[in-house]
Amino acid sequence: MQGIEHKTALITAGANGIGRATAIALHQAGAKVHICDLDPKAIQALQADYPTISASLTDVSCPDSVAELFRQARSVLGDRLDFLVNNAGIAGPAGPLQDIDIDAWKVTFDVNLHSTFYVSKLAIPMMQANGGAIMNLSSTAGIYGYPNRSPYAAAKWAIVGLTKTMAMELGPNQIRVNCICPGSVNGPRMDQVIANIAAATGESLAKVRHDNVRNTSMETFVDAEDIANMIMFSFSDLGAKISGQALAVDGDTHSLASYD
Repeated sequence: MQGIEHKTALITAGANGIGRATAIALHQAGAKVHICDLDPKAIQALQADYPTISASLTDVSCPDSVAELFRQARSVLGDRLDFLVNNAGIAGPAGPLQDIDIDAWKVTFDVNLHSTFYVSKLAIPMMQANGGAIMNLSSTAGIYGYPNRSPYAAAKWAIVGLTKTMAMELGPNQIRVNCICPGSVNGPRMDQVIANIAAATGESLAKVRHDNVRNTSMETFVDAEDIANMIMFSFSDLGAKISGQALAVDGDTHSLASYD
């Protein structure tokens, strides 16, 4: 894809799911890719298939760990960074707000929001001289209220506000900043989300899954590759004037509330 070849890219949580699909797509388009992840087995599996994708074992919720990530990434990518994908995230706890554990609330924000700040803070100086593009990961939960998922929804709404502000700050440097709002993405993480909601509400797994599907016009979940495709488009020359946007790839979600 035009505008990707010979560029450098950093992807957080890049060994599984959306991160892995995006890392592979960028790599196959000719970018030099460095990923980080907290799962050493997933890193090993990715590098077994794509040995030229470099990787760091990183806890992006910890500033010191992020600083070490950048020391390692610079040794591979050099001092220039063209693309950043802030992909790290967790589902967080499920249940009514008054029942949410305080520590679980904080951890959800540490991973889903604060990590984007920690990583972007160190990435931006590597991008300012030559421009580039940043994609933050929000969610359809960053557009709608999400009953029984308050910490997740609050963090993902914050990502949208952070993205729009970053786009305004960095536009003069020709750095485009967008966030992507995936719908329900097929895979183990969504399976766990459904299990958590079912446990919190007393509903069956089948009903929770069915409600999620019925909440989209296309009545479907999306795949990690669908999200990677949108990231690739926005990073390519075709997306050269797209910035400050919350880009939904979700089959047209119209609600995150359960049906009666």
